[in-house]
Amino acid sequence: MAHLAPVWSKLTPLTVVRGEGAYVFDSEGVRYLDATSGIAVTSTGHSHPRVAQAIADQAQLFIHAQVNIYTHHRLQELADRLENVTPEGIDTFFFSNSGAEATEAAVKLARQYTKRTNVIVFQGSFHGRTAQAMAMTTSRTGYRAGYQPLPAGVFVSLFPGFPRVGGADGTSVTQAIDYLDYLLAAQTAPGETAAMVIEPVLGEGGYLPAPAEFLEAIRERCTRYGILFVADEVQTGFGRTGRMFAVEHAGVTPDILVMAKGIASGFPFSGIGSSYDIMKEWTVGSHGGTYGANPIGVAAAIATLDVIEEEGLVANAAQRGAQLSEGLRQIAESRKEIGKIRSLGLMVGVEIVDPVTGAPDPGRTAAILKELFTTHHIIAMNAGTFGNIIRWMPPLIVSQEQIDTILSGFRASVEATA
Repeated sequence: MAHLAPVWSKLTPLTVVRGEGAYVFDSEGVRYLDATSGIAVTSTGHSHPRVAQAIADQAQLFIHAQVNIYTHHRLQELADRLENVTPEGIDTFFFSNSGAEATEAAVKLARQYTKRTNVIVFQGSFHGRTAQAMAMTTSRTGYRAGYQPLPAGVFVSLFPGFPRVGGADGTSVTQAIDYLDYLLAAQTAPGETAAMVIEPVLGEGGYLPAPAEFLEAIRERCTRYGILFVADEVQTGFGRTGRMFAVEHAGVTPDILVMAKGIASGFPFSGIGSSYDIMKEWTVGSHGGTYGANPIGVAAAIATLDVIEEEGLVANAAQRGAQLSEGLRQIAESRKEIGKIRSLGLMVGVEIVDPVTGAPDPGRTAAILKELFTTHHIIAMNAGTFGNIIRWMPPLIVSQEQIDTILSGFRASVEATA
């Protein structure tokens, strides 16, 4: 397309004119089942009527109410709602526009609170494309290549089972915990480490859930050394994993919670949550943003929470995720090019491997995705360091029948590209 920067990668050639629920429609009226949800963003489906109406109503009152100048009337309402649904102890919130911005805010808060400089992240992570977030991203060289030097003070520890095909097991969890202790002894001392930042399920890294034992070990070490535990729930939050937040599966509580994507059903909005005791140490005026806490985003977020709660979308994510992952496992039983199935709620990853060697097979992955799109009108995308994970992230409103459509289309596409 003319006059548009070519830096955006393109998954499909579609020009879409509208979306409805789990579907998008192109300029010729052809319908496609969107199993990407705009990269796990449109959790309530495309243009949910209640969210769309909330946006329209708010636009008649304020489009931009700059939060440093005056507090608009629904800001407190959103903070109260989030305090009710976030993990215990998360009671104070700062709002911005994107996941990367929220990640940067979390790091700045951790450094201000602890008066320490360093940050530990975990192999396979994706935290964003701004400079600080890029320095924390380790899932693929393409996100960082050509941008060095990046901000210093970031140290990388192991994620259990990554990048070993098959995911985590007891041995890999033990090794990852041992390596974290080694890192604290050899590279970044506890007294200079402000935060450990982890995605409870690796996103761009391949939809690999962190075992509960590993998250518990991180929590214990953070508590022991006065390090802040930061949960990057940009992709996992707001029901995506079958719980409101993925850390709930492990029963751990972060010190800082990073939120974006599903928070406002597609309107650009993000935030971080922490305790007031931590937030009050953030120097006034040292962080902010012109568009943070945008009133339309606030209205969209409140409406999104309404829809999630009243339509039972967290439970639906758990049920439809189980249906999808079990169906994929049944298909995998007869297809050697399908490796392990990785899943937590409606974050489901399928490894595509060479049927002889078991090595990652990004070429076959691309062929399957193309067949899904062109023949079956199903939009899906890949992930993982080697590009061989097909990740399924349909909206939380997806139906049993739509999951069946995904499964039948996937089976046929695997067979057609064998």
